[in-house]
Amino acid sequence: MLAKLLTYSLFGIDARPVEAEVDISPAAMPKTILVGLAEAAVKESVHRIERALVNSGYTRPIDRIVINLSPADFPKEAASFDLPIALGILAASGQLISDQFSNYSAVGELALDGTLRPVKGSLSMALQARNDGRKGLVVPVENAREAAVVDGIDIIPAGSLAEAVGFFTGAVQIDPEPFSWDQAIRELGRYAIDYADVKGQEMAKRAVTVAAAGRHHLLMIGSPGTGKTLLAQRLATILPELSAEESVETTRIYSAVGRLPTGQSLMLTRPFRSPHHTISEAGLVGGGTTPTPGEISLAHHGILFLDELPEFNRRTLEVLRQPLEEHQVTISRAMGSMTFPADLMLVAAMNPCPCGFRGDPKRNCNCSPIHIERYLGKISGPLLDRIDIHIEVPAVPFRELSNEKTGTDSKTIREQVIHTRAVQRDRFRDQSGGLNGTMSPRQIRKYCKLEKEAESLLKSAMEDMGLSARAHDKILRVSRTIADMEEAEIIGVAHLTEAVNYRALDRAYWSM
Repeated sequence: MLAKLLTYSLFGIDARPVEAEVDISPAAMPKTILVGLAEAAVKESVHRIERALVNSGYTRPIDRIVINLSPADFPKEAASFDLPIALGILAASGQLISDQFSNYSAVGELALDGTLRPVKGSLSMALQARNDGRKGLVVPVENAREAAVVDGIDIIPAGSLAEAVGFFTGAVQIDPEPFSWDQAIRELGRYAIDYADVKGQEMAKRAVTVAAAGRHHLLMIGSPGTGKTLLAQRLATILPELSAEESVETTRIYSAVGRLPTGQSLMLTRPFRSPHHTISEAGLVGGGTTPTPGEISLAHHGILFLDELPEFNRRTLEVLRQPLEEHQVTISRAMGSMTFPADLMLVAAMNPCPCGFRGDPKRNCNCSPIHIERYLGKISGPLLDRIDIHIEVPAVPFRELSNEKTGTDSKTIREQVIHTRAVQRDRFRDQSGGLNGTMSPRQIRKYCKLEKEAESLLKSAMEDMGLSARAHDKILRVSRTIADMEEAEIIGVAHLTEAVNYRALDRAYWSM
């Protein structure tokens, strides 16, 4: 007897439909055969499924069982096929009679006692099930809140194989998992940190505001303990709230790699990723035999913070160059290519020298010129050109640290950021993009008009500082954002001067 049930397999962060076919031949030699390009984790599931059936009170057929996972042209790696295979065996052996296999799909890993364990990527699977026209998807209880985010499909939470069987036969009534956006935002959409926690550093906050308003990449240079990490950690608190589409996109990535916190349905705060400087290229951009997303994709719609930037392997840093420009990363393997999203803000921090005290008025720097040159030379010029804003973060005076008065808070800064972004979106409403940090060269020529005095200033800056063409465009993008913050149509000298100062800092350090 033959039984068929639709299930899903992850391919990167996307889910692909897989049909689990189970055929039982009573007259043949007892044996279980699994075909369909199944990898080790799936092949091992046969023994696990057999014991789960017996321990759940069902009979393991003493016949030849052929299990086919179709299509067979791409590998299946996860244990999420346990539940559909088990249901298929029960249906093919006559222990389960249901007319719901054409309406509902199923995913889930089985424990030996028949309990259902969570799987990765249930959100992507629910999206694909809806696209396939399914009425519902049966998932483990732990995955239900995550999958219930998808509208237009019933998510059926099952705690065990017996519950899933009861649902398909109609013996057990399981209500679809409910979901409320408003409740999720109240529970998960708040930040526990605020820029009011950062004493002093108002000039640095100004640069951070400009960076957030135009979505510009940012580099902070300063001695240890000046607040660079505090400033970076709070940057997400001044960005606009994630839209529903952005939230689902980000959640899909975390779900696919198993990073979504237990019981959490969505990512409703912007991600902040801070990988250690020993991270590999594959860890940063993604990779593996079957590619999985790396840190730059985990930071999608959020912040990627690289602390102690020169300590990172230079080759590792160089792989950032293309994703920063294209907002995505493509990884090719023999089995095919996968593209992961990487639309993020890069925020980096570094010391001015190996000891960290170069230029500090109260502490001496003992680094030799050759050590300083070697330290700063770990960061390539092309990568620096892709970072729009470079600022110096000086030490905070005692009088500001001891002052009980709080500085500018995140709410105040966020209002300014949202207002400035609204100006940009109105400007680019009929075009691709939408923020100054992503303007194309054609858009720069059209929207970054300079006053005559500002044109002369930019020419002098380019010649005196030896800036590249890319740096020229970065200055204009940042200038446009500063002008937008003041609702100015034309970029003036003051706007351009501030933008040039944000580029001048790194050149000053390299020439010292």
